[in-house]
Amino acid sequence: MDSYLIQVNGPGDHAPLLDVHLKTNGNSMSLGKVKGRKPRWAVRASEMSKKTFNPVRAIVDSMKVEPNPKKAMISLSLGDPTVFGNLPTNDEVTRAVKEVLDSGRYNGYAPSVGYQSCREAVAAYYNCPEAPLEAQDVILTSGCSQAIELALAVLANPGQNILVPRPGFSLYKTLALSMGIEVKLYNLLPEKSWEIDLKHLESLVDEKTACLIVNNPSNPCGSVFSKSHLQKILAVASRQCVPILADEIYGDMVFADCKYEPIATLSTNVPILSCGGLAKRWLVPGWRMGWILIHDRRDIFGNEIRDGLLRLSQRILGPCTIVQGALERILHQTPPEFYHNTLSILKSNADLCYAALSAIPGLQPVRPAGAMYLMVEIEMEHFPEFENDVEFTERLISEQSVFCLPATCFEYPNFFRVVITVPEEMILEACSRIQEFCEMHYQGAEGAQDLECDK
Repeated sequence: MDSYLIQVNGPGDHAPLLDVHLKTNGNSMSLGKVKGRKPRWAVRASEMSKKTFNPVRAIVDSMKVEPNPKKAMISLSLGDPTVFGNLPTNDEVTRAVKEVLDSGRYNGYAPSVGYQSCREAVAAYYNCPEAPLEAQDVILTSGCSQAIELALAVLANPGQNILVPRPGFSLYKTLALSMGIEVKLYNLLPEKSWEIDLKHLESLVDEKTACLIVNNPSNPCGSVFSKSHLQKILAVASRQCVPILADEIYGDMVFADCKYEPIATLSTNVPILSCGGLAKRWLVPGWRMGWILIHDRRDIFGNEIRDGLLRLSQRILGPCTIVQGALERILHQTPPEFYHNTLSILKSNADLCYAALSAIPGLQPVRPAGAMYLMVEIEMEHFPEFENDVEFTERLISEQSVFCLPATCFEYPNFFRVVITVPEEMILEACSRIQEFCEMHYQGAEGAQDLECDK
């Protein structure tokens, strides 16, 4: 029997010792007494996974409620324009993908930032004198969500903070908290068509602020910022030397009486990462094609941010190559009437919904100017039997089989969000049921006081 003393690398001055006895006079070899790690199963979820939290899912999943079986369910909750089949993409878009698929030329891996020709196509589509773009300024991503994730990851470190709109898209917070980034919420003002409270915004900036997220047009508000308001936002960013992450996935999805201004066209000195994609305007969210446009005319980002985005993009090997192959044709050959028809339907639905809900006592909708949403204030003092917007929307499901997202999902209690992509007849039916629900539960000032006294 031979005995060996083996030193194992470890922390500190005294590494653990293994006292190993080997039996060498036969075909077997046995491990004797081991001083050190005792093997055991200890598989645990990572800290990143534990910090990942989607408030929409958390709230919706906790709503243990069944719809009224006597009424067909009408869901006004999901921001997917394809759900009801009334908003198909254009034939030119689907033909482009079919031909690329049949060609067999796009079945392999692409560069992690996307094919050069596809980046050139995106740059050409968005290039303008006020905000020039070249292929090197474009990073293709797996949907706009990944574009936002990469932009956050390249701009912010754990322990820093980002400025996020309230109400706002919940993914910003979900991604940031999972990365150890603090979220500071700045207020939007419903009485001013959801403009930013600029004083509140600027008061939140400190030495740890890594970026400002600007979502225009807005989810969940359906608001569109004017040129003058965007210039005021840029003035804050410029004064405070804070770069902007612009979520512009609903860019150009504005109604006829409004104009969309890409924020990068209004500034030469604030560095901006603009995130967009095919999902909404081209009505193909499942195709997962997004992009980051790098606007940096003063070279403030420099090579460091560009190199960082390149490295981060290499964590996965880019978006779907089939859709990349069709991208130039999708961008440059989709007929203008397709966009016009989509917006006409959305505008008509928005007007119908706004008019119907405005007539209901206890509700105060805020008129949208674009995107696919409308926010509605619940005058909770007239519905005293409900504790909050979550209870209100739960009962709306159980009594009327209408599902609207409570705005607590967007950090804005006592509102709910309506999706306006559903067919017209469903919008009208849903609004009729909401009216019936509110009339049943509405309490005037005296009735509300009496109910409060009874509690």
